[in-house]
Amino acid sequence: MSLDSVRAFFAERAPDIDVVVTEASSATVAEAAAAHGVEPARIAKTLTLAVGERVVLVVARGDARLDNKKMKATFGAKAKMPDADTVAALTGHPVGGVCPFGLATPLPVHCDVSLKAFDVVVPAAGAINAAVFIAPERMAALTDATWVDVCREPEAGAEESAQA
Repeated sequence: MSLDSVRAFFAERAPDIDVVVTEASSATVAEAAAAHGVEPARIAKTLTLAVGERVVLVVARGDARLDNKKMKATFGAKAKMPDADTVAALTGHPVGGVCPFGLATPLPVHCDVSLKAFDVVVPAAGAINAAVFIAPERMAALTDATWVDVCREPEAGAEESAQA
C-alpha cells in the first residue's frame, strides 16, 4: 500500500521520477547503498521523530547522526523515536521504507543540510526494497521541506547501519 502511495505521489507531482524496486532489501543504509550502487552517505534516511507533542520527519545523509543539542535548539525539545507500529501508522510506510513521499498523515518534513553535499541522493520509496534517485533541492521542494542543521558531521570512515 505505501509503495502505491509513493508511486501516486510521483505520478501526480513529478512523473519524470521513477520508483526503483529491487530484489534486495534496502531497509538499512548499508543495504540500500549496496542495492543501488552508491556510497552510504548518498542514502537519504528519513527519521520519524517525536519532538514534544509533535511528530516530524528529518531526512539526512546516510552516514550522518543526529546532534541532540542541535535538535533541541531547532525544535525546542528533545527528540525521541516512536516505535515501529507508530511510525507505520503515521507515515503509512514500514520502518526501512520510510520516506517523505506519499505519507498517510501530513507531517512536517525537514531536510538536513548534510544532503546538500550531493547532486543526487537516494531516499526510500515506501517499501524496504524501493527507492528514488532525486536531487536534494527537488526532494525538499516536492515535500515542502524546511532546511535544518541538526546532524553532526560524519566521522571519517564511519559506517552506519541505521535504518533508511
